[in-house]
Amino acid sequence: MSSIFENAIKTPGNWLLENGPNSDIVLSCRIRLARNLKNELFPHYIKKENSKKLKENLKKIISNCASLNNSEFYEMSDITHSQKMLLLERHLISKELAEKEFGMLAVSSDEKLSIMVNEEDHLRLQAFGSGLQLSEVWEKINKLDDELAEQVEFAYSEKYGFLTACPTNVGTGMRCSILVHLPGIILINQLKSIHKAIEKLGLTIRGYYGEGSEAIGNFFQISNQITLGLSEEQIIDKINNIGKKIVEHEENARKVLLQESKIRLEDQIYRALGILKNARIISTNETMSLLSFIRLAVDLKIIKDITISTLNEILVFLQPGHLQKIAGKELSPEKRDFIRAKMIREKFSNAN
Repeated sequence: MSSIFENAIKTPGNWLLENGPNSDIVLSCRIRLARNLKNELFPHYIKKENSKKLKENLKKIISNCASLNNSEFYEMSDITHSQKMLLLERHLISKELAEKEFGMLAVSSDEKLSIMVNEEDHLRLQAFGSGLQLSEVWEKINKLDDELAEQVEFAYSEKYGFLTACPTNVGTGMRCSILVHLPGIILINQLKSIHKAIEKLGLTIRGYYGEGSEAIGNFFQISNQITLGLSEEQIIDKINNIGKKIVEHEENARKVLLQESKIRLEDQIYRALGILKNARIISTNETMSLLSFIRLAVDLKIIKDITISTLNEILVFLQPGHLQKIAGKELSPEKRDFIRAKMIREKFSNAN
């Protein structure tokens, strides 16, 4: 089986290339489950020798799960800094796991299903899907959760539910999120009202990389804050419902832009296209901001000779870890900006 690092320059991840429901606005959805083993200290408190032993034991257990029978294992102590960057950029690991000496990632060949071992919790299960299809993603991760539960006993309280290192995850241990692209809402200055409505529902809105990240390129992650007192199905329904509402608001915002500000919108789009087709150096943040206009133009059929799948590829490949993989060596920030600009010029050479 070829590794993620071998495939990294071929595909940005199958879940991102597919066309799920409303994938023009909802790029992807993710469900994460936090689980800990009964009678084991949480990773923050466990001794190094016990942490290593636990990791080896969990590797055997994960290998017995049918849902991950074609999985690859990546131990954080065995991979380079640039390889960790690449896994971060593909949303497969967290910054915390990358720093863990006995941290490990188990991931399926299509990258839709994965487990982080010895992060904040003993196990962090993750499942991805294209567009707004959380119910389908839940079926996959729930099956994996059941397969693990047949082999180990999780830390669980009849009163509180699943016990986790962070109190905010106690209960279901579930974080359910969608990654959305909202240029229309931004351009007509509706984000503040959307933000308030989301917070009133007990949800949170974050940047492209999730917790602690800034919003770039008009991409946002929306997820639940409450894991206690709600069932998994209730959390999924809540995110699904807000996802549908946001899609509706974004579609309406785009109609307003076309009706009331079409010339101004086209000017912004073609300025962005001009920079992307001609720039000799360009940063990650600037690229993502400009790509937001191109993505909007493709969705509105203002630009017809660029595909969304091409834009999704660029969205992943423009990041530092992937650029270094493409180059086959470590690169300075300036060199990355140069290679990024060259790659984008080639991708957009025929775009009009």
